[in-house]
Amino acid sequence: MSAPLRLGTRASALARTQSAAVAALVTETLGREVELVPVTTEGDVTDAPLASLGGAGVFVSALRAALLRGEVDLAVHSLKDLPTAAEPGVALAACPPREDPRDAVVARDGLTLGELPVGSTIGTGSPRRAAQLAALGLGLEVTDLRGNVDTRLRRVADGDLDAVVLARAGLARLGRADEITETLDPLQMLPAPGQGALAVECRADDHDLVAALSALDDAGSRAAVEAERALLATLEAGCSAPVGALAEVVEGEDGEELWLRAAVFSHDGALSVRMSATGPLGDASGVGTRLAELMLDDGAADLMTATDPVATTTAASSQGATASTTPKRQHA
Repeated sequence: MSAPLRLGTRASALARTQSAAVAALVTETLGREVELVPVTTEGDVTDAPLASLGGAGVFVSALRAALLRGEVDLAVHSLKDLPTAAEPGVALAACPPREDPRDAVVARDGLTLGELPVGSTIGTGSPRRAAQLAALGLGLEVTDLRGNVDTRLRRVADGDLDAVVLARAGLARLGRADEITETLDPLQMLPAPGQGALAVECRADDHDLVAALSALDDAGSRAAVEAERALLATLEAGCSAPVGALAEVVEGEDGEELWLRAAVFSHDGALSVRMSATGPLGDASGVGTRLAELMLDDGAADLMTATDPVATTTAASSQGATASTTPKRQHA
């Protein structure tokens, strides 16, 4: 009988829940037993803003190091945490079926964003969410927020905050979707690239395991996140850049195709470059890359790098960036 596969996971409740789900899928699909191996990452031991730590990759590096040292056989990440650059020696072996990628609001008294009074405080640690909340023009006070899901929800329950914005997928996986007071339409708030998806990694030279784990891969989910991550990589955007993107598999004239929507915002939400593109599933990376190039041509880089609202306005205007407009649909 084969030894159990060792699956590296962060110790948070959400990470362990996601890893346990993948472990069950591995056992069901491959007939292999799996044991979870907790790994502490830098992002788990500090309350500092993610941007100051080098981005969401702080949740990934320790797991990858454990993989490469042979301490674990595979690792599970929230795919939105993965740096866009490939890691030598590590293979993205599978992207299981994606959960709902949208953002969700948990507010006091069951309120939606539009029902919150002007001046209400809403917590998020995401510059992407903060910029889009500002762009909605609802007069909400956005405050920085770190901590696990329980910690964030408790801030609302205790009355410290009027609302928080979280990924719907995480709440659903933790069995707390009933606490959501509003799920945000992507027209209001585009999610982070890769949000709602999981990444299963293993050592690239473990060819048998790479091949076996491919059975967990969902072709539509993989294509969607490849397009979103290619866009992010071409924009050269880090976690502090307000970038939203969502690719979906839709029915086109010649069968299934990808529809990718993306937006880059100034940090204050006042300006944005919004575009969309379609293309074949087999060219997911190309769809994302070409859409990003069009956005860069329209001033997206200036919005991402400017931090001062005045500088942002000046730089964006010189490059033709547009305020929130109806998305343009391009063939990429």
